[in-house]
Amino acid sequence: MGAPAKTKKEVKGIQKINKHFKDVKVEMKKVHWPTRKELTVFTVIVFIAIASVGVFFWFLDTGFNALLRLVIQ
Repeated sequence: MGAPAKTKKEVKGIQKINKHFKDVKVEMKKVHWPTRKELTVFTVIVFIAIASVGVFFWFLDTGFNALLRLVIQ
């Protein structure tokens, strides 16, 4: 007693999945992967941007807080 035969619909679904993964493999070969130096530089830039935005909003929050205290008192 062997395994039940697959229907055409099941075979077509498996073929679609296989084609998808083959296409993904082809596209991944086209990707420009950053070098270690590029990755380090980009990471530092992101951290600097995050810190800058954080400091900006901290100043903004502190200023609005001071204005609100003047209005309330």
